[in-house]
Amino acid sequence: MTRIRIELPDATAKAAREAGLLTPRALGRLLNDALRRRRAAGSLLRIADRVAKAGIAPMSMQEINAEVKAVRAGRQRRARRS
Repeated sequence: MTRIRIELPDATAKAAREAGLLTPRALGRLLNDALRRRRAAGSLLRIADRVAKAGIAPMSMQEINAEVKAVRAGRQRRARRS
């Protein structure tokens, strides 16, 4: 186990403590969430680079909305079967 010492402004430390965010468990969750978001952002940027290099035209908002609706409909169908 690694021990970390941080310095925070008093008001931030007080608010974090009152919110229960300064416990090892809470800090671990916060860091894991931040790491997961950072990996997802990196993955998205790598995909965007590949799409740009492949010369694929960007989707319109109408196309994006249609794809989102199709995915949601598929999830709803699968949920009804369960």
